[in-house]
Amino acid sequence: MMTSNPLKTMMNNIPVPTSQLIEVIQVKGMTKTFQHESHQVTALQDVNFTIYQGEMVAIMGTSGSGKSTLLQMIGAIDAPTSGQILIRGEQANIYQEPQATLFRRDNIGFVFQSFELLEDLTVADNVAMPLILQDMPHKEIETRVNEVLTQVEMLQWRTHLPAELSGGQQQRVAIARALIARPPILLADEPTGALDFNTTNTILALLQTIQTKKQQTMIIVTHDAYVASYADRVLFFHDGRIVDHYDNERNEYDVGHILEKFKQIARGDV
Repeated sequence: MMTSNPLKTMMNNIPVPTSQLIEVIQVKGMTKTFQHESHQVTALQDVNFTIYQGEMVAIMGTSGSGKSTLLQMIGAIDAPTSGQILIRGEQANIYQEPQATLFRRDNIGFVFQSFELLEDLTVADNVAMPLILQDMPHKEIETRVNEVLTQVEMLQWRTHLPAELSGGQQQRVAIARALIARPPILLADEPTGALDFNTTNTILALLQTIQTKKQQTMIIVTHDAYVASYADRVLFFHDGRIVDHYDNERNEYDVGHILEKFKQIARGDV
């Protein structure tokens, strides 16, 4: 199984002994194949890794390398052909209903590139939707909505519709919606892909603040070395396999190191 060196705390970059780390997700032997009429496509090949509580991990790779497929496996949107996921050390039976829906409800917050907000609902109602579906009491929903909107600095826009917001504001709302059920795992698929550079910086800083203050575990799929540099470590995918990794040092050289590894992988030098 591929692991990094002993991880570092997100607050002060001090090495933490592995024995003190809490395993949130352990992926073991994950393989996914798609059968077509005349051929078979392997999207994931025997993928193994562990992610710890409070860690932000970037998944980076070329188009078609298996990044988004992996996210679907972790989020119980699709089932692997073989392999398993352990959640906090326990084998998770999450690929049949109703277990899959319950697992996503209780453990996963999703953030998408295209925001996926409901156009006819206000900011507050969009954010509240996961709790409404859980039949949570109205008073508690209101409290939670105000809490997360404050956290992402969008409280004053709570009565606005998505069309009245900028792209960056819409992504803040989407992050609030992903966090409102207090999931232990946040999955983000190209969360800054539709944003300009300055707005990307704002969203990345927000995610880093949430990670630090809430010890939020995050997995971010990206093709951007700059985005990947905000993570604690980067896992590089190619042809459905993890072929390399990089531990960010939180300095000006990280982007260059990540980009060089990515170029090598894109050239097939793995």
